[in-house]
Amino acid sequence: MPLHYAPTADFQFLLKEWLGLDAHYEKLGISDFDSDLANEIIAQGARFALDVVAPLNREGDEEGCKLENGKVTTPKGFADAYQEYVANGWNAMLGTAEYDGQDLPYTMAVPVHEMLNAANLSWRLTTMLTESATLAVTKHASKALKDKYLAKLISGEWTGTMNLTEPHAGTDLSLLNTKAEPQADGSYKVTGNKIFITAGDQDWSSNVIHLVLARLPDAPKGVKGISLFLVPKLLLDDNNEPGEANSLSVGSIEHKMGIKASPTCVMNFDGATGWLVGEENQGLACMFTMMNDARFQVGLQGLGAAESSYQGALTYARERVQSRAPQGIQNPDGKADPIVFQPDVARMLLTQKSQIEGSRALSLLYAKYMDIEKLGTPEEQEHAEKVLQFLTPICKAYMTDMGLETTSLGVQVLGGHGFIREWGMEQLMRDVRIAMLYEGTNGIQALDLIGRKLTRDGGHMMEATYQAFIELVNEINDSDAKHAAQTVLDEWHASSKACLGMDGTTAASAANDFLAYSAYSLLGVLWYSMADKAESGDNAVLASSKKKTRDFFIERIMPRRDAHKAAYTAGPDSTLAISGSEFDYL
Repeated sequence: MPLHYAPTADFQFLLKEWLGLDAHYEKLGISDFDSDLANEIIAQGARFALDVVAPLNREGDEEGCKLENGKVTTPKGFADAYQEYVANGWNAMLGTAEYDGQDLPYTMAVPVHEMLNAANLSWRLTTMLTESATLAVTKHASKALKDKYLAKLISGEWTGTMNLTEPHAGTDLSLLNTKAEPQADGSYKVTGNKIFITAGDQDWSSNVIHLVLARLPDAPKGVKGISLFLVPKLLLDDNNEPGEANSLSVGSIEHKMGIKASPTCVMNFDGATGWLVGEENQGLACMFTMMNDARFQVGLQGLGAAESSYQGALTYARERVQSRAPQGIQNPDGKADPIVFQPDVARMLLTQKSQIEGSRALSLLYAKYMDIEKLGTPEEQEHAEKVLQFLTPICKAYMTDMGLETTSLGVQVLGGHGFIREWGMEQLMRDVRIAMLYEGTNGIQALDLIGRKLTRDGGHMMEATYQAFIELVNEINDSDAKHAAQTVLDEWHASSKACLGMDGTTAASAANDFLAYSAYSLLGVLWYSMADKAESGDNAVLASSKKKTRDFFIERIMPRRDAHKAAYTAGPDSTLAISGSEFDYL
């Protein structure tokens, strides 16, 4: 299997030394948490990911999911692994203590989530969506609904889903047709069809709690007329236990390119009983609480798959002996050298490594600001929210684009063996491809960044993000590295401000390249910061690795930003010039 070990040393360095976890927790007033506890949680999470979840990955892909007599079954061992996950308290990590959650900081939970994605992306999906559903219920549901459902969502006894998409309504949710009819007892009858519903049914939990977007009678047109409803698979009896079946069913499960061990369901709601979450016609705002959390988590899927592919490629490159290295004999006792010494193979491995470690730093910086948004002062929370809103589409789109690129490189490093099923590399590439599509395609993320988060916002979120990265630059000790990082950041800042005057068409044309330009620029700053912090530590091997990987990223990867800037500043004319039959071969 590609995943051989957990990157615990990198997590420990990033959290304790780079982010200054102990000072971070002290500032937030959470004295019960420190870097030693974080290390222990990461170590335990690594053991679960490697020993329990990872061994199910290939077999799950081959067996897939089944729908028989209206019930979905997942591959052998998946449900048992989930029961162990729940029993060990992993599902409750981020849940509120009021409903028996552990209230862990995000900086402790995010490394565990990355490792679960690296171990088995299909398996992780159900727990991921449950966490996001739990967050939406926590923030928006009435106390009565929380008292009925929240504790068991947090524990994992029940799982949660997100029901947005309909066959004719994907990105444009204003087109959705699912209806909700109010009832005399305060409930609603929900009727409609939803597609692409992750874990719409499974054999893991005793109940499934669906969060469903639907329209009330006489609701305003468009997205302003959408409400959110909690619709359980099984209605609760007087003891708050699952009882009578609700009027909903699984129409089919999709046959997919990847994530075959995750049941992607077509859901039919036929007057199913549900309850309003939040205010009437405010469903999209409530759902975005869930979606924004899920978008970051999907970014972690890209990162996890990339890490797994890198480990498989590195292991193979060290063991595969072919030809002599052009820089000189590296294996004098053998007839040839390991391919890891071939410059082109090293290029591919470093392309993986530099983007993975940069993305990991970005994800943990994001987690730090999630901690601040939850526990900081009102001013700190407001600042953190702006940073998170700006970074969310970057994390989702860049890290999933990176996931596809790096898993493709993993196949390439293995040559013909990478294309063969038994090595596990092609599965990673198939599985991660969906991450660029769901929770809003990466094109939608780019439009969200340059539209909502930059131009329509007037640059306030961008300025907050600039200040967050200025803090990292100010902590760099090496004067040359500090100057270089400041230059990169200031160029990005000036280029971003220059976009504020763009009209809608120009911004839409620039969106994809502006997001990539931003990602490579900000990762460059992270690399200068990380390498400098490693230099001041006592781990000489880590310091050397970070410095050399930084140099590769700055010289060989970050120049991509210049091409993206040239593209997005070119304007929309060439993009929109061809139309109609001009697209065809005449």
